[in-house]
Amino acid sequence: MWKRILLRATLSSAVLSSAVFCSAVPAPARDKPENWVQVRSPHFLIVSNSNEKQARRVADQFERMRSVFHQLFPKLQIDPATPIIVLAIKDEKDFRALEPAAYLAKGQVRLAGLFLTALDKNYVLMELDAEGDHPYATIYHEYTHLLLSKADWMPLWMNEGLAEYYQNTDIREKDVSLGEPSTENVMLLRQNRMLPLATLFTVDHASPYYHEENKGSIFYAESWALTHYLRVKDSQENTHRLTDYATLLTQNVDPVTAAARAFGDLKKLQSALEDYVRQNAFHYMKMAAATDVDESAFQSQALTALQADAVRADFLAYNERTADAQALLDRILQEDPNNISAHETSGYLAFRGGHLDEARNWFAKSVKLDSQNFLAHYYFAAMSMSETLAPADEAQVENSLRASIKLNPSFGPSYDALCRFLGARRRNLEEARMMGLKAVELEPTNINYRLNVANLLLLMERGNDAEAVIRNAIHLAKTPQETATAENFLLHAEEYVEAQDERRKFNEEMKTESAQITATGNVPESDGASASLSASPRSPAEEPVPNGPYHFMVGVLKDVRCNSPAMDLNLVSNGKTLGLHTGNYFKLSFSVLNVRLTGDLNPCADLEGKPAKVEYAESASKHAAVVVAIELHK
Repeated sequence: MWKRILLRATLSSAVLSSAVFCSAVPAPARDKPENWVQVRSPHFLIVSNSNEKQARRVADQFERMRSVFHQLFPKLQIDPATPIIVLAIKDEKDFRALEPAAYLAKGQVRLAGLFLTALDKNYVLMELDAEGDHPYATIYHEYTHLLLSKADWMPLWMNEGLAEYYQNTDIREKDVSLGEPSTENVMLLRQNRMLPLATLFTVDHASPYYHEENKGSIFYAESWALTHYLRVKDSQENTHRLTDYATLLTQNVDPVTAAARAFGDLKKLQSALEDYVRQNAFHYMKMAAATDVDESAFQSQALTALQADAVRADFLAYNERTADAQALLDRILQEDPNNISAHETSGYLAFRGGHLDEARNWFAKSVKLDSQNFLAHYYFAAMSMSETLAPADEAQVENSLRASIKLNPSFGPSYDALCRFLGARRRNLEEARMMGLKAVELEPTNINYRLNVANLLLLMERGNDAEAVIRNAIHLAKTPQETATAENFLLHAEEYVEAQDERRKFNEEMKTESAQITATGNVPESDGASASLSASPRSPAEEPVPNGPYHFMVGVLKDVRCNSPAMDLNLVSNGKTLGLHTGNYFKLSFSVLNVRLTGDLNPCADLEGKPAKVEYAESASKHAAVVVAIELHK
């Protein structure tokens, strides 16, 4: 059901979802015990210092919010890997002890809600006695983005337009209002020239029109207006233009062509949109509240002061109020030195501060304390993988990755890490490939997961498949750096395929010559090219095979010799020389640190005399270890 609402003439305060954070007001000391309660619903975890009744009401509202949004996007399977943690704070004083420090200064925007998204968890901070027409607009805006996070086909204007459209949602006891007009956006569009629609449709993350920190821009406002206009018109005229547009995009039709086919003449649409924002009244949608929330499934429990402090400390850590988080952690660990949650949050703070050894120790202690947190296992393993590992340590890292996957089968980074771990050790490559594909399935817009799968395919000598994966990944790049990385990797894969074809052709020629010798007893004359290609080949028995632990060593690369695709070289460090070999240098992982290359890296020509950090595996050969990765340094 559509309702009509008059546009207000005054501007209301904007609710922002991001800011520059710094440590400010310390968390209050625990002068007197507070009553904290936890309510766990199927998709949310509510932690509140109010009371159980209020916490259960918040859980019900959020479950109904999820139900409403899933009715609107029925084909999207987008529940995050972990329940969204909602901190429902009873009043402004306690809310300000947790909100971003940048909002504490005098004259700053008054926040009522905040949606904080990180790699491994999602937090909502809300004030229970908040006032205003749409106090939780930020929460609904960012929740929409979370729902759409796996729709990798969706252009930026549509993603932001839908988030702006649904942020003015009101969920009441018996009904829900959707798409109430945004006064701020309408006034901005009336006072400024709109972007041409052909430009709007092609804005991406690198575009000068897109600034995530500037929500009050023409791009956001126009994206909202076009989304609002099309949704209203589709409902009034019984059309499905937005759905048609989305279908064309999933078929890889470019956004401008898809718009012309779904919306018609773009000049006429531009004119209609400009008239639309000048009108005095706007329609919005009203629907019955979702009733499929089972409150009997909610589980409630009182929290101790230490448990509540642990939740607050973790939120403050992710909210970048580091000093406040550390103060709480110190108090928790003083009272309970084996508090697993405090160890995990301490590890996260050390990791974010760049203190990797300290972070690894915190997570290692957490794992030994029998942590059932998949993140502790993941972080411990991920940081351990950057070090030289003894066989026993390798087993512990692998076990932690598998434990992380078991504890949370929806967390993509654990699958990706296990893929890389197995690939680096050249074992269980098919299982590693399946782990990589699972990571991509869980986070299809993560370009690094796709490149890691492509690298594994090269290890499996499936160069053509690797090329196809990389080409798909290039279309998902969000920054020039991601594009350059993927394009360079594609060149590397193409060279690998070319060398693989040459090697295959050479082997076939050798088989033909061998058959001729066997049949006639005559040795054919060499044309010189084949002799050069096969100079000093190793026999299969001589080929070094990794059978020992992996190590890192820093030195200078010397005596680089190629017999494509094989390569031998030495690493000289402190007067010692380590012989290295790879049967196929296209399989090596190359990286560059603080070094500017004039063109694409040619290992056979560019490695000689270069300082480098090398990862290698011991082998049975007395003459050479097996090189795995090379990182060039200044």
